[in-house]
Amino acid sequence: MEKERITEFSQKLEKFLNGEEQNIHPSDIAAFLKYLKHEDEHKFYEILHRLPKDLLGEVLLELPESLRDDAIEHLSAKELAQAIEELDSDDATDLVKDIEDVDEELEQRVLDNISEEYKEEIEELIAYDEDQAGAYMQTEVFKAYEDERIADAIERLRKLKAEGELSNVHQVYVVDKEDRLKAIIPLEDLILYDFNTKFSDIIHEKRYEPIAVRADEPVGDLIKKFEDYDLAVVAVVDEKGKLLGRITSDDIIDLVEEQATEQIYNLAGVDEEIEEEEDIKEVTKKRAWWLLINLGTAILASLVIGLFDETIQKYVALAVLMPIVASMGGNAGTQTLTVVVRKLALGEIDWKNAKAALLKETLIALLNGLIFAVVMGAIAWVWFHDHLLGVVIALAMVINLLAAGFFGAVIPLFLKKIGSDPAVGSSVLLTTVTDVVGFFAFLGLAKMMLVQ
Repeated sequence: MEKERITEFSQKLEKFLNGEEQNIHPSDIAAFLKYLKHEDEHKFYEILHRLPKDLLGEVLLELPESLRDDAIEHLSAKELAQAIEELDSDDATDLVKDIEDVDEELEQRVLDNISEEYKEEIEELIAYDEDQAGAYMQTEVFKAYEDERIADAIERLRKLKAEGELSNVHQVYVVDKEDRLKAIIPLEDLILYDFNTKFSDIIHEKRYEPIAVRADEPVGDLIKKFEDYDLAVVAVVDEKGKLLGRITSDDIIDLVEEQATEQIYNLAGVDEEIEEEEDIKEVTKKRAWWLLINLGTAILASLVIGLFDETIQKYVALAVLMPIVASMGGNAGTQTLTVVVRKLALGEIDWKNAKAALLKETLIALLNGLIFAVVMGAIAWVWFHDHLLGVVIALAMVINLLAAGFFGAVIPLFLKKIGSDPAVGSSVLLTTVTDVVGFFAFLGLAKMMLVQ
């Protein structure tokens, strides 16, 4: 935030807290608090305690994780419970999980201050594994029964909205007497019918056929369903088709963002949760482990170079050109690795249908190897006035880029096959392959062709 905007927003927020200003969006308050935490910590906590309880929960969820944890520690169990009761069930569940991560005893005290009915709902949602669709479900849905008139349903919706029981309602979920989902009707369609019409007379139209996910369905399938059907919201049912709740697109966006962030961190060998920590020692220690592994692979590559120390002494130009071979292999491998890891995350490929992807990536690497073999061979020939040196680096370039493309695809596929996250460790293993293969091919060929 710029200083002028900060001052203006500070005045606006003060008026809002004093009841002199209309509502302010929670994300704007969270952005201001993020700035304020570093500038005036006392003011940060003061505003937290003054925030209306119907807004506090949303603001907490908008804060970065480290600030949210700090805020939770400074709020009482009663304040947190009041904030949670104002949230939709999915957001309430997320906040309860955050409180549990900070202090399990505080979580229990918070739950003890929540109404028994809402507490049961939250505990049911918490019970789902984070890899299951049910973990991202909110139980607040507007449903109507097959034998109900449209007029009665709309009147009931009007009352629920007035009481603040429902928000963001765009559809009616039509169920039978056992609450089994039968149809989903957009409100924009519903208002076109005669209000005396019963739902049973219209739900058989094909356009109202429900698209739903099971609560125990994997998150990957959930995301794919949103993509395939271009959904803004999807119904959640149990194994018998009973309506349990809904999942909205904002939760899917957050989920995709979290997965993408996790993959980026994993490819770089850092831990997302640790990176959120303010403790420099913890972050340094976590990163150091991966750097230690990288050191081990670098020593392995150096041992390969050591096998050809006499060759390098006799032909010094090899030392100049070695980094080029390794660098090109590493970059080509990273390109392949990134593409394959992303496709695995999106469910576009797996071990069973990986043949086409493997062939494609290997062929691309081979073609690039041939192109840059010609380019680098010519450069080496002109640079050192030795055509054989150009041939050696050209052949080494083809071999290393081919290996980079092949192993850049195989390594993440294999890690996925054995149940490991393909984003974790792939880059370290690939760097080892491209360095070892690149140095061995280049120096080995040089020993055979250049050194008599």
